[in-house]
Amino acid sequence: MTTARPKILVTGADLAAQALHVLQDYEVIYTGALPSEAQLIALVKAHDPVGIIVRYGRITRSVIEHARGLKVISKHGSGIDTIDVAAAKDNGIVVCAAAGANAAAVAEHALALLLACAKSIAQQNARMHDGHWDKARHKSIELRNKTIGLIGLGSIGRKMATMCRAMQLNVIAHDPFVTHDDNLTLVPLEQIWSEADFISLHCPLTDDNRNLINEVTLAACRKGIILINTARGGLIDETALLAAVQSGQVFAAGLDSFAQEPPASDHAFFGESQIILSPHVGGVTGQAYIDMGVAAAKNLLRSLVDSGIQSRKQETA
Repeated sequence: MTTARPKILVTGADLAAQALHVLQDYEVIYTGALPSEAQLIALVKAHDPVGIIVRYGRITRSVIEHARGLKVISKHGSGIDTIDVAAAKDNGIVVCAAAGANAAAVAEHALALLLACAKSIAQQNARMHDGHWDKARHKSIELRNKTIGLIGLGSIGRKMATMCRAMQLNVIAHDPFVTHDDNLTLVPLEQIWSEADFISLHCPLTDDNRNLINEVTLAACRKGIILINTARGGLIDETALLAAVQSGQVFAAGLDSFAQEPPASDHAFFGESQIILSPHVGGVTGQAYIDMGVAAAKNLLRSLVDSGIQSRKQETA
């Protein structure tokens, strides 16, 4: 007799081979890229997974309540804002995240966006391809001795701080959950706005900080700041940011996340040369893909064991 293996649902089209090895005693089912709520509900009803590894899509209350045997939701990454945590708690489901697994990748991407904005890399590339040689009129921004304000001091924010200090930037930081740090200058948000030449967001999205970057806070900043966001799009009022870029209050913005993903085809950011865009790929490197997958799988397994659900190898009697 063969005993069916417990099932794990992955909201994506693939998972690193190293992560699959961790889950070798489970049957892994993929949703495909960008699953809708209806597709997720149909899959959890059909397969009754004990765990979900979340790569793409949203795990809503409805998805959770249709997953009868679900015990663990494990994020393939650090941000859990795509998971209805309250609904999971109401249904006795553990939520965990692969915190720090892609920290180096995201911090590097944030620094790359900062440099691209300060050095006008995208604009110069476009002009060169169009046959122009703008050396005589170009002046870029030097980072050395400037001040960067970091909002959020998790693994990514701290790696960003280390790299910025190595480039002789003055680093100030704000995190409501960090009250003391011997290695960083912690300041209130108001000081970030008033002192920073560059601002980089590294905090999770919550109800308290939604639209943290808005018309009022942008007006409180130094004229000509550079804003970088590799965290969550909901941290920024996009209409206010566009207006600030067009007025010159913001010199440039480097954005890897957006309020709606992917953005609508007619999004106002498209075509704005002082806004550098990337499709939420800060944490997408070959190594981070492996590290996030393995961490998500191990977190899920650990939580299943804690819940008393052991994996069962196929047995023949």
